[in-house]
Amino acid sequence: MLIEFSVGNFLSFKETVTFSMVSASIKEHPKNTFESGKFKLLKSAEIYGANASGKSNLLKAMDFMKGFVQNSSKESQVFQKIKVENFRLSTETEGKPSFFEIIFLEKGTRFTYGFEVDANKVHSEWLLCAPKGSDRKLFKRVGQEFELGRDFREGKGLEDKTRKNALFVSVVAQFNGEISTGVLKYFSDLRMLFDGVLRTFTPQKAQNPKFKNKILNFLKIADLGINDFLTKPRTLEQKFIEVLAKENTNDLFQKGISLFQGLTENELSEISESMNSPLANENIFDVLISHSKFDESGKPISEVNFDLDKNESDGTSRLFYLSGYVIDALENGKILIVDELESSLHPNLMEFIVNLFNSEFNKNNAQLIFTTHNTNLLSNNFFRRDQIWFAEKDRFGATELFSLVEFKEKARNDSTFDKNYLLGFYGAVPLVGFPEEIYFEAENEQK
Repeated sequence: MLIEFSVGNFLSFKETVTFSMVSASIKEHPKNTFESGKFKLLKSAEIYGANASGKSNLLKAMDFMKGFVQNSSKESQVFQKIKVENFRLSTETEGKPSFFEIIFLEKGTRFTYGFEVDANKVHSEWLLCAPKGSDRKLFKRVGQEFELGRDFREGKGLEDKTRKNALFVSVVAQFNGEISTGVLKYFSDLRMLFDGVLRTFTPQKAQNPKFKNKILNFLKIADLGINDFLTKPRTLEQKFIEVLAKENTNDLFQKGISLFQGLTENELSEISESMNSPLANENIFDVLISHSKFDESGKPISEVNFDLDKNESDGTSRLFYLSGYVIDALENGKILIVDELESSLHPNLMEFIVNLFNSEFNKNNAQLIFTTHNTNLLSNNFFRRDQIWFAEKDRFGATELFSLVEFKEKARNDSTFDKNYLLGFYGAVPLVGFPEEIYFEAENEQK
């Protein structure tokens, strides 16, 4: 469960900003919150902002932290630069590390984990836990100097095995440290969804008949006219051909086709491994969606299958691939983080997904965090004020982050949040000029 996430000197964030899932002392929509130990947390949160305001950068910061924690200790990273980008619009941030910190609950214990890093090395790293309320140091690192707390014996002797461009917690987890493995598990349960990463998970989960039925019920409730669906794993030959089809030259494509056709799966697998290609291990599926076919009297007489990616709408495709993540998060109490949730989805379908997380059916305290431009959800009918966040750039190009609950007078519980937002009462909207200004500028240039 996420409590807080902070980031500074990364992408459009110059100063450190904090995004919080701790509920404020307000009374509206109590069902949108849950209690865990001493904490009262939010089940969901939405982030608004103009284009290029930096709202997606908050999610990218979470995604960078997750990826670095999971991969920094791997041998493939030995000689690589750390792919972190600091705030580039100020001389104050030049040469300084980026800051990341997350506070979360894992098995009822509060953990605080963070690090400072630039492209070459980890400047500092820390891990605290609070099993009984007050923080206890598990370890603290400054450069290559390590201080281990008495409760982090699993890290003893592994200091010298930690490269300057690797995280200590990742290294200790490689040696099966119980606490560090728990930290990595927490990050693995953060489901980060950006465009282009939705296609594999749901078809893979649908191989389980029980989970497939849950996906099908989800799609039927969404009223898409879907009776059933089939998933067909692609062969290695199909995978290779798809990769070659993305190349620009027809010659390469034709040569590749002639090379791969006729080879066995084992032969193709050996080629994939020799090329250090992940194709052999990737599960790629074709999905066929079944709809009813009717006679002249309106009676259903048969089923017709349609290719999900070729024949169905973008909205149907997106909802199908999203459904597995939603169900998995709700069943297992995971955190689902989605950039532009409304992409290709009808507003009613967005409300449907949000209501699943905010309702009493969310018994495992799953959390949903998403960016959006859809002001239909900017309403006191769906969200508490502390669930609504805004991202806005200042005049120096740095992103600021703030919650609606911070607006005491302009955001009372009976306010019309969507109208006030579009009128600019809360900021985080584009300041668009008048259309005729385009012509005035053109005339001035000609003169």
